Amino acid sequence: MYLSDIHTHSIASGHGTNCTISDMAKEAGRKGLKLLGISDHGPGTLASGTSSYFRSLPFCPRKRFNVDILYGVELNILNADGQIDLSDELLNNLDYAIISMHRQNYKSGSVSENTQAYIRAMKHPAVKILGHCDDIHFPVDYNALAKAAMKENVIFEINEASLAPYGYRGDTSSNAAQILHYSLRYKLPIILSSDSHGKDHIGDFTYAAEFVHQLMFPESLILNNQIPRLKVLLQTRSGT
Repeated sequence: MYLSDIHTHSIASGHGTNCTISDMAKEAGRKGLKLLGISDHGPGTLASGTSSYFRSLPFCPRKRFNVDILYGVELNILNADGQIDLSDELLNNLDYAIISMHRQNYKSGSVSENTQAYIRAMKHPAVKILGHCDDIHFPVDYNALAKAAMKENVIFEINEASLAPYGYRGDTSSNAAQILHYSLRYKLPIILSSDSHGKDHIGDFTYAAEFVHQLMFPESLILNNQIPRLKVLLQTRSGT
């Protein structure tokens, strides 16, 4: 069992769920999680959280239903320059940021262009996780991403919603295998993420866990159960 899940979405993400943060925390507690991260979509996503929503998050309770709560954001990468959709003022007061490419916000380019967009976006010191960069619609150079992630103190996620049968990003297994290959080569930690929209899949790593275990990826590099180490990673703001 894994004890943390930091890529989840509440009603503020604007699609797929009517669950509040309290609903999410209650379910996380019921499932035995110790740490829950709320990472609603940035304002570039239709009907998602406004600037006012993200400004209010640092004032929310840090513990609910005996679960520690972190407040982050899943940023949209908007273009090849790596522009993201939340201001520095707001990002610097959140616990962490995930950067992701979504088809409604980013027009995929070449492997080089997509890779550089990720690398430029991950230079923001709040960015800590590369979100579902296994998506076949956005081909990237995983070796280059891993090298940049080491430099910027950023990690990959293995995304449950990508690997599950209900996923919509295509067959991501080959890309996920490359992520694990280069993470292991460079001793780069990873995180398993549910990408749960609502409470149903919180802490559900059925397919992600099976995948990493089949590829014999070492538990020592999976941060879900290393909560103090995970918190240190998220709190370290040493980017440029």
